[in-house]
Formats: sequence, structure tokens, C-alpha cells
Amino acid sequence: MKAVLLHGLGQTARDWRAVMDRSPGLQMECPELSSLAEDGAVYSDLLAGLERRCAELPAPFCLCGLSLGAMLALDYAVRHGERVASLILIGAQVRVPTRLVDFQNLVFRCMPKRAFASMGLSKKGAIRLARSMRSLDFSAKLGGIACPATVVCGERDRANRGAAEELQRLLPNAELRIIPGAGHEVNRDAPEALAALLNEKMA
Repeated sequence: MKAVLLHGLGQTARDWRAVMDRSPGLQMECPELSSLAEDGAVYSDLLAGLERRCAELPAPFCLCGLSLGAMLALDYAVRHGERVASLILIGAQVRVPTRLVDFQNLVFRCMPKRAFASMGLSKKGAIRLARSMRSLDFSAKLGGIACPATVVCGERDRANRGAAEELQRLLPNAELRIIPGAGHEVNRDAPEALAALLNEKMA
């Protein structure tokens, strides 16, 4: 079985490298989200790109995502649950907090254009993508996800702790794991712990 690792907005596939290096026995791939759709894409374009990418994989597989990647993994499981063996959702939201998105876009507007080059997005594209997520709300759909799910939150990620607890309650077959010492970017802050979790869930 293969694991598909999905990074967050502001990250790239390289941010999963330390986790992958600590899991040599697992089959994993980590697509650049910018490769799933053209610059200037909205959320629905990224989801469609993920659907095309996953259609090429033998099912079932594990989806493991951080932040935006976790939202994509959750959305994919809502639509194609029969193809998903398990979910690992890091820093995910049941519904996108609009004020947080608006604040993130304010930060993006203040950043120089060159800061976005490493994301594979333009400044305008990153702002447009974040804005397109404002209406996401999975609360009415989570009951239909039957596969096992592990909801992960960094111990220091206080902004997402409540959402992680709500997600664990709403998913029918979910557990919550708090990663000691980690913030929001668990793949960067605690790669050893995350690799151990992947190995446990895919054993």
C-alpha cells in the first residue's frame, strides 16, 4: 500500500523529506501541490488535480496531509472513500475559519513577490488560492467517511487544537494524537514522531 503525502500552503514537497528518509520501508509519494493545477488555481482546481493523480494509483492507499493538504485529503475521502484505506490529518479544520484566511492573505500581501517562488506559486496565485477556501465546511459530510482516521495536532499548535478535537468527534472511526513539542508544521518539527506514526498505521 502506498501513502500519498500532501504538504500545506507555504510548504513544498521538500518539507516531507525528513519524514520520508525515516520511513525507508514504506511506499510514499509527495506531489508538489503546484503540479496539480496551474498558478492562479482555486481550491477546486487543486482537488481536481489530486483526483487525477490518485486515479493513477492502485487502491486502496493512505492519504496523509498537513493543513491545506489535510483539507484536500479529507475532501477526497468524502468523494472517493472506497479508494482510501486510511487518513492521517494534521492541522486540519472541519470548516475554514474565514478570519484566519483573511489574516493569512493580509500577511501574504505584505510579503515580497520573491518569497513565493519556493512555493511554486505567484503572490497573486497564493492569495487567490487562500481566498477560494473561505467557504469550505465538511461538518455535514464527515459521517460518511468510514476508513480509519488519525487526527494529528502539534502540542504547541493551540490555534488548531479545538478543530482537531472536533474532527476526531465527527469522524466515525478516528483517534486523536497530540505530538509533543511540535507546532503546526509537524512534518518539520517532529519528523521522527510522524514517521513512526506512518509506520504504525501502514504496518
